[in-house]
Amino acid sequence: MIDRLVTVGEGLAVFRTDSVDGLRRAPDVTVSTGGAEGNVVMAAARLGLAATWLGRVGADGLGERVVRELRAEGVDVRAIVDPAHPTGLLIKEVTAGGRTDVTYYRALSAGSALSPSDVDRLELTAGTLVHLTGITAALSASARDAVERLLARASEAGCTVSFDVNHRSRLWSTVDAGPTYRTIARCADIVFASVDEVGLLLPGWIGEQATAAEAADALAADGHRHVVVTDGAHGSAARIDDVTTLGTPVPVDVVDTVGAGDAFVAGYLVALSRGDDVETRLRLASQLGAAACVHAGDWEGVAAWSPADVGRDLVTR
Repeated sequence: MIDRLVTVGEGLAVFRTDSVDGLRRAPDVTVSTGGAEGNVVMAAARLGLAATWLGRVGADGLGERVVRELRAEGVDVRAIVDPAHPTGLLIKEVTAGGRTDVTYYRALSAGSALSPSDVDRLELTAGTLVHLTGITAALSASARDAVERLLARASEAGCTVSFDVNHRSRLWSTVDAGPTYRTIARCADIVFASVDEVGLLLPGWIGEQATAAEAADALAADGHRHVVVTDGAHGSAARIDDVTTLGTPVPVDVVDTVGAGDAFVAGYLVALSRGDDVETRLRLASQLGAAACVHAGDWEGVAAWSPADVGRDLVTR
């Protein structure tokens, strides 16, 4: 039984402008927060699963905002305030073509200073689901050591471990990232990846035209017992042992896809914690992913989620 979700990652301040001139001439900027792990735990907490986030923030107003917004969404926050490093920043600008461009300012951030001793502050039990993403491992060598330490502690405590590849090419190359992703995935009970990321877990795999189901089957053939593969508007697939189940996407008018994958993961994990069947897990995951897409913020669409907005409700909220 899963009674709590625990994750470790970087909380980011988010500056967002809807001006097609970007920051060059934007009359104002919307300030919010982001970060994949925070997006996941905020969605999980809203759906009733106890959720803990641990990370480093700077001794600055942006760090205070990250902590405040996580706590306001019901998350148990274990923030380490780092006076030597600033809170990381993500800037989102809308281009004339309607595309959202994302720029990171994460070098030497507080999140990048995460260390193995930090994760020793977490209490882990057999009922804990430890969720990790490839982003945390990409931040620095010490952050990768922290991930390794958390995996070791999770194994000792008998935790369930989930891993979302969530590759960020602006943080590191596929050549550098692949071996680390594969190591983490081998330690995970559940692996999440997009169709485009499957090749990072299967060197030499050629699947440019593969469906989510084909990609999930390929991961299963490589020894992963429980995998979930997403393919955007084309849907998703979960492969557990020898059974592949397809997930149907929920159509919405997309405003911004940033955060949709995190919301999808949160929905799946919450439904898993409740003992729901695979079809229900994929449906709730798709609902939350769709909800994230209808808002320009990373997590606000899920915070405002109503089942009527994106389809039939499958859980009691």
